[in-house]
Amino acid sequence: MIIEEIRDALRESADEKYKDFNSSLIPGETILMIGVRMPRLREVAKKIAKEQGREYIEALCQAEKRGAVYHEELLLHGMVIGYLKCSNEERMALLDNFIPKIRNWAVCDSSCMTYKFMKKDSEEWFTYLMKYTDSKSEYELRFAVVAMLDHFVTEPFIDRVLEVMGRISHEGYYVKMAAAWAVSVCYIKFREKTEELLQSQKLDDFTQNKSIQKIRESYRVSKEEKEALLQWKRQ
Repeated sequence: MIIEEIRDALRESADEKYKDFNSSLIPGETILMIGVRMPRLREVAKKIAKEQGREYIEALCQAEKRGAVYHEELLLHGMVIGYLKCSNEERMALLDNFIPKIRNWAVCDSSCMTYKFMKKDSEEWFTYLMKYTDSKSEYELRFAVVAMLDHFVTEPFIDRVLEVMGRISHEGYYVKMAAAWAVSVCYIKFREKTEELLQSQKLDDFTQNKSIQKIRESYRVSKEEKEALLQWKRQ
């Protein structure tokens, strides 16, 4: 069975110390983890996508219905979608099935980083992400934010990305952290436009202050700019 074959391959690459360390980075959640480092997982994901991507995704979906799967298998699920050769329509259907299964920031962010296909047919993909910006699910919303900061902080999309960040309203910690991260990236690349967002005070208190903190931590921001940012920090 394809699931067992891949699990055996993952277990051969297991690192117990890395497993303990990685588990500590995903607090508040009990997850099954094998302990495979990301470079090795990406190698496996690329091989699966090339040889049996659709079969593996279908097998994983069936395994998920029977019970919990390993953290690494969720990562593979997300990454195989990124590496698979397929149409936009098929990839969107695969993502719509996968995104609701995201339960932590690591699966979300590692998957988003893989989706370089979004830079092609970018209008279509930005429209696709927009449907998740109104989600009530913490990780569905984080998915949209992280995908935007990874692939759409560009001249054609910066105004729309900042508009999305300015209207996000969600109490989830991992949404707020992603939004602050995105705003800080926007500031580095488009300082004046991002300053307008910070000055507008549209962000909630946490996201506003965390954005400013992250920007001020950057080596790419001048001392004068860092000082000026404090005028928009909330008490």
